[in-house]
Amino acid sequence: MASPVTVEDLQQRIVAAQHGMQTQGWGAMLVSPGPDLAYLTGYDAIPLERLTCLVLRDGGDPFLVVPELEIPAAEASAVGPLGLDLLPWSETEDPFAKTAAMIGPVTDVAVDNHMWAEKTLRFAEVLSARLALAGPVIGSLRMRKSVEEIEALRQAGAAIDAVHAQVPQWLTAGRTEREVAADIERAIVEAGHARVDFVIVASGPNGASPHHEVSDRVIAAGDPVVVDIGGTTAAGYCSDETRTYCVGEPPTAFLDYYAVLQRAQWAAVQAVRPGVPCEDIDAIARDIIAGAGYGDLFIHRTGHGIGLQTHEEPYIVAGNATPLEDGFAFSIEPGIYSAGNHGARIEDIVVCGPDGPLLMNDRPRDLQVIG
Repeated sequence: MASPVTVEDLQQRIVAAQHGMQTQGWGAMLVSPGPDLAYLTGYDAIPLERLTCLVLRDGGDPFLVVPELEIPAAEASAVGPLGLDLLPWSETEDPFAKTAAMIGPVTDVAVDNHMWAEKTLRFAEVLSARLALAGPVIGSLRMRKSVEEIEALRQAGAAIDAVHAQVPQWLTAGRTEREVAADIERAIVEAGHARVDFVIVASGPNGASPHHEVSDRVIAAGDPVVVDIGGTTAAGYCSDETRTYCVGEPPTAFLDYYAVLQRAQWAAVQAVRPGVPCEDIDAIARDIIAGAGYGDLFIHRTGHGIGLQTHEEPYIVAGNATPLEDGFAFSIEPGIYSAGNHGARIEDIVVCGPDGPLLMNDRPRDLQVIG
């Protein structure tokens, strides 16, 4: 799957980031290897102790600081066609001082939210500037997915749907969570992902731990099982989908709260449209669950943004008054967790469309009883 992003897209992103930087009053913006650098330049550089850094500056052309030995990798990426100027440095040079000399005197500088502390502190030292986080600018750009990015998320969603469609054949009494997870991991790659990001197979009481992952617990008849899986496609975009299954006859108490959960999740999905605050989507799901008496068992936010990272802005949580916009992509995944017994979660990736929700996942949300 080719990248949905063109050189022209990258150029527009850099211009938009520079405009945001100037609006904030920053003299420069420094972006180290990670999702922000990949978003702006198409260069998925490996974070290393050697400094690689995109520099956007007020009144000057952007440039990429890169170790000499990494120049071939940088030029082989979109950085080559993008035509970014390179500032190479050798093993015996101080790349921070060299970068500061190119930037010149500045009062305020932004660094990407994921820059390593050792690099942030060195820049603070050599620039003698006030540092801020670049998240308000870069994060706001990344939240608004283009038509091409939405299609990439749709393809990622279809790929993870194809894996969930196979889960019932692996989820049988007598197998361990780890054995089921191994089958799922293989299927994630076979379905079109470049890598597996996570696999949660949480059976019985393990289902009450939202981020359980896997164990050697043997799945028993009557066990509800939460399966939360995701990967990254070759295009760089992530999938993330949760469905809950039951091996054999479900416990009555579980059936009672699963019906509430399903109603809450779907109500939150249907409420998605431009202008609705993120926290309102959370409240819709939470109020239904609380109204049925399970409020204390819903112990996490309702969702998170998704794109180049599995978790990114916007976060669907109380206190986030950011209004949804056309192109925002995020999960809606309320859960109910009965400690020591079982748990359930239903998760879909949703894009806010101009008239309502666009679903990236299409697997049934009804409880899937196996056997």
